[in-house]
Parts: sequence; structure tokens; C-alpha cells
Amino acid sequence: MTPEGRGTEGNAMRRALRRAADGRTLDATEAAVLLSARDAALDELLGIAGAVRDAGLADAGRPGVITFSKKVFIPLTRLCRDRCHYCTFATVPHRLPAEYLEIDEVLEIAREGARQGCKEALFTLGDRPEERWPQARRWLDERGYDSTLSYLRACAIAVLEETGLLPHLNPGVLSWAELQRLKPVAPSMGMMLETTATRLWSEPGGPHFGSPDKEPAVRLRVLEDAGRVGVPFTTGILIGIGETLDERAESLFAMRRTMREYGHIQEVIVQNFRAKPDTAMRGMPDAELQDLAASIAVARLVLGPKARIQAPPNLIDEEYALLIRAGIDDWGGVSPVTPDHVNPERPWPALDELATRTKAAGFVLRERLTIYPEYARRGVPWLDARLVEHVEALMERDSGLADESAMPVGRPWQEPDGGHEDSGRTDLHTAIDEQGRSADRRGDFDTVYGDWNEVATRVRQTATERLDSDVHSGLKLAASDPGALLRPEHEAAALALFNVDGAGLEELVGIADDLRREAVGDDITFVVNRNINFSNVCYVGCRFCAFAQRERDADAYRLSYEQVADRAEEAWNAGATEVCMQGGIDPKLPISAYAELVRAVKARVPGMHVHAFSPMEVVTAASKAGVSIRDWLTQLKEAGLDTIPGTAAEILDDEVRWVLTKGKLPTSAWVEVVSTAHELGIRSSSTMMYGHVDHPGHWLGHFRVLAGIQDRTGGFTEFVALPFVHHSAPIYLAGIARPGPTWRDNRAVHAMARVLLHGRIPNIQCSWVKLGDEGTVAMLRGGANDIGGTLMEETISRMAGSEHGSARTKEELEAIGQAAGRPVRRRTTTYGRV
Repeated sequence: MTPEGRGTEGNAMRRALRRAADGRTLDATEAAVLLSARDAALDELLGIAGAVRDAGLADAGRPGVITFSKKVFIPLTRLCRDRCHYCTFATVPHRLPAEYLEIDEVLEIAREGARQGCKEALFTLGDRPEERWPQARRWLDERGYDSTLSYLRACAIAVLEETGLLPHLNPGVLSWAELQRLKPVAPSMGMMLETTATRLWSEPGGPHFGSPDKEPAVRLRVLEDAGRVGVPFTTGILIGIGETLDERAESLFAMRRTMREYGHIQEVIVQNFRAKPDTAMRGMPDAELQDLAASIAVARLVLGPKARIQAPPNLIDEEYALLIRAGIDDWGGVSPVTPDHVNPERPWPALDELATRTKAAGFVLRERLTIYPEYARRGVPWLDARLVEHVEALMERDSGLADESAMPVGRPWQEPDGGHEDSGRTDLHTAIDEQGRSADRRGDFDTVYGDWNEVATRVRQTATERLDSDVHSGLKLAASDPGALLRPEHEAAALALFNVDGAGLEELVGIADDLRREAVGDDITFVVNRNINFSNVCYVGCRFCAFAQRERDADAYRLSYEQVADRAEEAWNAGATEVCMQGGIDPKLPISAYAELVRAVKARVPGMHVHAFSPMEVVTAASKAGVSIRDWLTQLKEAGLDTIPGTAAEILDDEVRWVLTKGKLPTSAWVEVVSTAHELGIRSSSTMMYGHVDHPGHWLGHFRVLAGIQDRTGGFTEFVALPFVHHSAPIYLAGIARPGPTWRDNRAVHAMARVLLHGRIPNIQCSWVKLGDEGTVAMLRGGANDIGGTLMEETISRMAGSEHGSARTKEELEAIGQAAGRPVRRRTTTYGRV
């Protein structure tokens, strides 16, 4: 290297160190420069990072404390479908006495840990071994488990009930639904990101080549899904496996993005590669400890003082002081009972030695739980209600750290008490019109939705160029072959119609009205029904939702089964034929409550049609119950459920959903719920909420999804267009969403719904709650034929700031229809005549 080159690098290092010392935010290039620090530059870097760590510990209320978790290591299975080139944990069936540990073997390990005061049961296992190894599939089948994850869930429950140890689950790549299913049995979970360098996975010879679960995009999706579900999550990087310093820096920034958006990453592990015999990478040099120290220090600067950063103490050749200087504040899990099955050649240090080494560096060693104090103290929603007693039994209440004198004792894992008794502002359904909401936002507005600045970076608004030729061809197709506009070759024409204005919009609306007449005639229909929102307690954190409240918020409430039945009976006596029941994802609501709510209504009013539970409620309850969506819906149908609302759809495009909803079910799960319901004979409505962070391309994609489902199942009764009500919506208050759709948008969306769904879904409904009377009349003249229901109470839109009331009488709905100049009649939920 030339002297000039060395000088240039030296200047970059000095500049990066100066910016770090000044507390300036580093970019990825500066972070990569600092990763190469050695000698005096490394010493300076460690000093800066250590000071950042110290400030974070002081702010957390535990200055000078380095933590660890006293655990047992449970290698549930060493079979794996991946082929990582450095791993000795994963093996082949003929080298094992059995494919999995039996539950009795799991409990034997856990009981020994409990006797020695351990509080964590670390479950480590390979990714989905049954998808590669027939022996694993056979072992699970013989014991009645449909997957490794089902067996893991059963083992975690057994450990909780029999020993009191707290499970930490490391099963590898998980979907959103699988995270939902496992959260009730584990206070925390984890998966190493390792690296974002795709070439190490995609190129032959790379350490992750041939390992489907090691694709960086897949692993990043898991980190995000864990945030959406609200799982306190452990992740980290593995250094020295062939990545460049730029790639290492990008991995740190990728974790930071997810950490800021969701706030769920409870710790980051910076682990050094150590070559192992009998692996493809046995000849690779170990990552140097100075490289590890620089990586820890840069992680500290990138992730900030609040991050908890860990380095495994059995992989550092006794360089404890070096890593403490670099900025760690945790040693990870250490076991007095079991070896490190991933690194069996490197035993954990004795706890006394770890304490001595930590003290020599000027710190105190304290035991923590598998769930970090910041999450343990906050409890729900980070902690499932069924785990609260297990965690509190082992936790110091003030610090959130482990109570080192507490010994684990098995406790029942069961449904939370409460959730079916009434509490809170149960009169909100009437008071919302008379008194309004107590405040314009919930009390945890600044934290529950994630970092708003990070959320804003995900919003992509695109302007669609509208050509007159596209409008002309679109209108021609709308009149002659409307369904063809869903096909990819006509996308430009469809998008042009979504954006059309002036004379073109008037022609589109006229075509939609002609198609309406062809499909359903001139009758305007409505149902006499009552909305019953049985709880508004919810911690999902949907960023558009102004309905959800924390349990302690002034507007929070729950209704008892008796109150729900009372309201259903009142509705029946007033002439209603339907109740529509939906609620928040209330962590204290027993999973049995959904069927009990249906039974309560049917027992009181046997003839009432029960239209209940959004796909989000269905998938969450099924996950917590540990059953399939099909089985869960079957149980609800047997209880008396008639149909389900197709709400929780918003926009069926995950690019928008993850901005808009944070933790709601992904598109694939929504599709699975409604498709399965239709297959079981449970019909549903379909919906789209528009006018927030979406654009016409998303609308078109949404209609394509609905059309595809209807072609397969025929189960949709109607489509309901739902304009976004912005006034109290958090994402609008944060300055990210638009203030709802324009008048032009409303006309175009309702007209295009009629056009695009013609021949598939005959009924297009407009929402008087969101549009008002005048707007409803206009939509009825532009393709819509239905005005929904009397509702009798409506809390969700009113909490968001809708100004059009929460109830209409039959006479008022008839007047709206008459203003549109057409006959009006009542209908049933499924559009039969009354």
C-alpha cells in the first residue's frame, strides 16, 4: 500500500473516532472504518464505547452492573434441514441415540437446573428437521406431533409446569403465525442474524450455501415479525466467517433499523467464529480477539446506550477485561449443569470465576432472567399473561433482574383469570357520541408504535402517470369486459381509472352504476343489526387504530358475557337479525371466551345471526390455543358462529400492512383464515381501508387478492370500501399518513370495486359511518347497492374521529336510500330477503 493510501486511511480513522467521541451518529462507511481499528486507535475506540455503555447502564438504573443468565442448555434435537459449513451441533440421524429428546429427558435436565438455582431453560434445536429427515417426521408422527415446533411448545409448557424454569426458544426461522403460537410459552426467543451478506449464502463454497434458513432476507423478516408480535428477542452477528467489514457494518445497521422500529430486540450477541474439526471450515482462521473487541465497540456505538450487548465468555480465551472495555454489558447464559452443546470443546467459566473477572474490571456481576429487565417490568404486552406469574416468582420487582434467592417451582400454565368480567368504561358505545373520548391518543403513544422516524422511512408514495390512451382503453374494458382490468396486461389501464378525474371519472361512475343494475338490480339494501365491541383492550399497536386502549387507559373497557347477551337481546327486541361482534386482541381474554360469547348470544336469542371475529382475532386465538385455524373455526361454528367479518384486511399488501399495522397478521394469514372459513361453510364479507399510506397500485393488488379468493371459494357476500378516518389515528397524528381519501378517491374506489369485482362479488357496500349521508348517496349512484346496517352502536370509527354518529334507525337508512332515487329494502346478513 502506498504512503498516500495509508494516510488516507489514517485520516478516515481519525475523523470517525472524532465523530464517535463527539456523540455524532455514524454512517455505515464510518462504522466499517472503525471496525479496522487496532493498537492506539482501538484503545481510543474502546474508551468511547465503554463510556456509551456506562451511560446506558446508569440510565437503566444499574450502573456498573454486568449481567448473565443462569441456565440449562436443552438440545431438543440436533437434526436440521440446513447445512452450515462451520456447525458441529447439527448432525445426521445415525449418529444420535434418538432423533429428539423425550419430554422426560427434557424435564430431567430442567429439574437438575432448578435444583441448582438455574432460572432459564435454553431450548436449542435445528431448523425444521422433519422437512429433510424422514426419521424425524416418523418420530413426531409416532408421538402425535405435526411439527417440531408443536413438540417444542409442548416441552416448554412441561418445563413451566413441572420445574418453573423460564423457556428461551431458539428454533431458527419462524413465521409470524409461529411466533404467535410460541409466545405464550416463552418469555423470550432468539435467532442469530449472523450476517446480511447474501453472497455467503448464495455462492457455492460460502458458509451458508445450501442452507435455506440462512438467507439474510429470510432472517431479517424473522426479526421484523418478532417485533410485530412483540417478542423480546435476542439476535446478533457472527464475525469472521468471510464477510467484509462493510458487510459486517451493514449487518449492525440492519439490526438497528428493526430495533428502532419495533423496540423488541432485548440483546445483541457479537460472537467470534471459532473453527471446529470435522467441518467444512475447519481450516479457516479463528476471528481475532482484537477484531471481536472492535466489533463489540462499533456495535455499541451503532446500537446506542440502551442496547444490551453480549459476548459469550467461553469463546474469548480469558480476555474478559478486553471485552468489558469494548462495551459489553452481559455475558449471556452460563450453565453450572450442562455444556455448551454448540461449542462443546469450550466449557463455560465457573460462575465464581466470571464474577471475579468482572469485578477485576470494575463491575458487579448480577443474574438476570431470560427476559431482560426492561421487558419483564413492563409485563403485558411483552409478556403473555399466562407467563406473568412464572416470571414474577423469579424477579426482583424493583430492578427486574433475577431474585437470586428465589428457587424455581413449577406452576400451572393456564388461561389468565378475568377478561370475561365487565370493567372500565362500558358505556363508551353511547358516551362516545355524547362526551367523546377522554384524550386524543392512548397513554403510550410515544412507545407502543415503534420509532416514528423509522416508520416514516418505509412509506413509499408513487405517482402514477395517467395517459389519455390508458383512460380510454380502461373505460372501454370497464364497459365490455370489466374483470379483464385485473389482468397484468391491463394494469396501466386499471391504474389510470383509479386516478381518473373530470369527465373520465363521470363516465367511470356511470359504467359502474350500469354494472350494479346488471348485477343486483335497483334495490338498495341494509340489515338491521347491532355492533358489539366486547373489549377495546389491545396491545398489538396498529398505527392506524384509535380504538385500542391499554388496560389502565381512561377509555378502556371489557364486557361480560352477560352484558353481551343483554345487548343482543335488546337488539332482537328492536328488530335486529344480526349482531356483529369484534374486539381488541385483549391479552387477558381467555381463548375460550370467543366460543362462550357466541354461546351466550345464541342461548339468549337463538334466532340471532352471529357475525363475529375478524381474521386477526381468529389467527391469534388459534395460535394461542395451539390448534390450526381450521380446527379453531370448526369449534366456533359448532358453538353457533354463522359468518365472519372480512375486516383486519386494511390493504392486502405487506409493504403497506407493516407500516400501517405494525403487528397485525400478514396478508397470507388473512387469506388463509377467510379461505378456510369459506371451505367450512362460514361465509364472510371483504373490506379495504384506503387513503392513508397507500396508493392505487396497492388498491389494484388488493382487488386481485380478493378476486382470487372468490374464484376459489365463492364465499364473499359483499365488498365494503372503508375510507380511512384520520382525526385521532396515531399514524396521522405522527405526521406520516394522509388525512384520509379525497372525494375523488372515494368515488373512484367505489366505482372500481364494482367494475373489478363484477361477476364475482355482487354486493358493493358503502359505509355511512365514514362517508356521512351525502357521501353515501353519491356512492349509491356510482356502483354501490348496500348501505350496511343500523349498527345501534359503533365505537371503532367514532374513536378515530368519524363525525357521522354511531347509529341509524331503519327509517333513517331508508331515507338515505330514497335520496339516491331507488327502492330500499331490508336484507339478512347473507343478502336474503327479510
